[in-house]
Amino acid sequence: MTDASDPRPGEDGLGERERAVLALERRSWPGPGAKERAVRERLGLSPTRYYQLLNALLDDPRALAHDPVTVNRLRRVRAEKEQRR
Repeated sequence: MTDASDPRPGEDGLGERERAVLALERRSWPGPGAKERAVRERLGLSPTRYYQLLNALLDDPRALAHDPVTVNRLRRVRAEKEQRR
């Protein structure tokens, strides 16, 4: 198993960290704080940095190719939030 901070790209061109971010987004979380705790423990990132990386991934065609269901769902959520502003 590779470390989530491993910058080497996989076959899809995404690094291990990017794939780990998408994997965390595929999961459902039991309550408040559980996801943020997992982000800190598994990825060693602050929640702020995690969401910065996630937003960049949503615009990355490699992420869309890797996990189209998750990326498209998150793009819809982001668009809905932007419309409410």
